[in-house]
Amino acid sequence: MTAATTQDTPLRHLQGTPGFRRITSALFASGLATFTTLYCVQALLPALSTRFGVTPAESSLAVSVATAGLALGVIPLTALSGVVGRTSMMTTALFAAALLGIAQALSPTFAVLLVLRALQGIALAGLQATAMSYLAEEIDRRSLGYAMGLFIAGNGIGGMAGRLIGSLVLDLTNWRWALAVVGFVALLCAVVFRVNIVPSANFVPSPPRVRHLAGAVGRSFTDSGLVRLFACGFLLMGCFVTVYNYLGFRLLNPPFALAPVVVGLIFVVYLAGSVSSTVAGRLVDVLGRPRMLPAAAAITLAGIALMLPSNIVVVVIGLVVTTAGFFAAHSVASGWVGPRAATLRVQGAAVYLFCYYLGSSVGGTVGGLAYSAGGWPGVSLYAGTLVAGVLVLAFTLRKLPQAKPR
Repeated sequence: MTAATTQDTPLRHLQGTPGFRRITSALFASGLATFTTLYCVQALLPALSTRFGVTPAESSLAVSVATAGLALGVIPLTALSGVVGRTSMMTTALFAAALLGIAQALSPTFAVLLVLRALQGIALAGLQATAMSYLAEEIDRRSLGYAMGLFIAGNGIGGMAGRLIGSLVLDLTNWRWALAVVGFVALLCAVVFRVNIVPSANFVPSPPRVRHLAGAVGRSFTDSGLVRLFACGFLLMGCFVTVYNYLGFRLLNPPFALAPVVVGLIFVVYLAGSVSSTVAGRLVDVLGRPRMLPAAAAITLAGIALMLPSNIVVVVIGLVVTTAGFFAAHSVASGWVGPRAATLRVQGAAVYLFCYYLGSSVGGTVGGLAYSAGGWPGVSLYAGTLVAGVLVLAFTLRKLPQAKPR
């Protein structure tokens, strides 16, 4: 099998080619680094709450400020990548994020930690939307769903690794060493990315044009399908980050009263997201996104319901189902944005990620209020309401005209 070539696209890599393998390996490493650094602090929230004397909702700001920085930086840095190049932007972003992660271990106060987390989120903004644009430019559309699924799978394993490493190191030493170790893991991922990434073949440099960028972003909101996909990303991430932010507090307290290291081991179920995103990517290429998105949202909703009983086995099963459903839904929705955005020539991927990570920042913080007011039942009601909204949007998306393949 060889890369597809046409007059318009001189080189687009198909599944099975050496270029496809190198690209997916590099992007897998980048996804691994991104979610490892972004969400390792979720396993450390109880420790940060105790060390700095803040409430669970306040400690969750360590997650929220990073995702807020990513959300705010994703559109301008995606535009900047059109000047400096996709691979240069992604490489710089990964190394900067890793070094900032190591610096967080030296934070003298909670405020300093929050500042460094926000800067790390901004750095990672240069990777996330740029990676999606890079895949859309360099991967043949027949293999794009699978490639996107592998990228999201790296996110899933990274989320698991960050929480697991953080918990294990915390059990042996303290939160500072946990952040330092995660930072060095991210640095290794950055090296793997740099070694494997394939130079862009279809990238065309373009000068930054603020008015043009604002117009492209504005036009993305004129398509009702894109708006619904943006809303899906916002609601999905608000639900997901809430579950993982406050599940640790629930499991550390009665009736579970688990040891911190055991709570960390439970986060291994995050691997379910890597499997489901890859499977969803394959199924999208066969069944289509209109069928896959509502199914994935329904699975997520079922998982949230399963986590309600105070039985650790049922809770873990529910967490597996919730994680698998979320990553499948995110993989489908994010992959759906590209074709619709390409038809309108708008910044669809960047706007989707802005909404997605804004959902993490806003949704996770509001989720803390739900936890404070109603405990885990309050979290379940809040998260379930968000996913129910996704389910409604997914069914309405099925009725819209689908974007034509590029």
